[in-house]
Amino acid sequence: MTVPPIVALVGPTAAGKTALSLDLAERLGGEIVNTDAMQIYRGMDIGTAKLPPAERRGIPHHLLDLLDVTEPATVAEFQGWARAKIAELRARGATPVLVGGSALYTRAIVDRFDFPGTDQEVRARLEAELAEVGSAVLHRRLAELDPVSAERIEVENGRRVVRALEVIEITGMPFSARLPEQVYADPRTVQVGISIDRDLLESRIAQRVDEMFEAGFVDEVRRLLDVGLADGRTAGRAIGYQQVMAHLAGELTLDEARERTVIATRRFARRQLAWWRNDPRITWVRHDDPDRVEHALAAIGVVE
Repeated sequence: MTVPPIVALVGPTAAGKTALSLDLAERLGGEIVNTDAMQIYRGMDIGTAKLPPAERRGIPHHLLDLLDVTEPATVAEFQGWARAKIAELRARGATPVLVGGSALYTRAIVDRFDFPGTDQEVRARLEAELAEVGSAVLHRRLAELDPVSAERIEVENGRRVVRALEVIEITGMPFSARLPEQVYADPRTVQVGISIDRDLLESRIAQRVDEMFEAGFVDEVRRLLDVGLADGRTAGRAIGYQQVMAHLAGELTLDEARERTVIATRRFARRQLAWWRNDPRITWVRHDDPDRVEHALAAIGVVE
């Protein structure tokens, strides 16, 4: 039996990755492997744009709804879960189609990437400092020590800021120097990217956020707060969820929470693109190209 390729679909939030992933999985006899850091959490559905089961076209989806919102998750753990699932799918002849908004997670899965160790004492000290002064202060320090990492890590993502500072302290090297090499762990890997004009992307992001709020996003966050979302070291920092929690705490109006979610999502999309723009291995297809599926299949090596 020929071992199927690994197909990784990349591109910014709201560009249309989900629809293309379903099209490719159908044509390839594949199954979807989630690479979104927040879709692994049960109950985080509206705010992560998690595809409802009824809209999955009967295609199996993996690495969704694995954890409660109180449970932390790391890129290293996710790498292990994803690589094990990919190996399982390929062993039975199914093509894994990776899709999700977390660029680091995708790169950690498909590229050669060994995680540096951790130092509990250093980590504890930095986490205590994070709780005392906030992520913005630590992010400014990171920008001085490692501008490349600071550009790629959101100011609000205190957990990743702490991790970057920890690695810098214990290795004496920039965190960015430890990021994945542009060398596939398995040479039978293909990346397909969806390109979209920036103005249209920003408009689609605003529309998506409006639809989230209209679909009951605030109620979703309220339910998750009842089961510990605010204490979740990973889930509690998700874009949109932070802003709605601030609204429910009386710190923001609903309109302010919505607008800040749009701004944060646009900023996140720009960081996503920064990960991919310098990767020559990606074959880009236009989001509105009627032949985008055929172009993607050609890049994968499938000619019909």
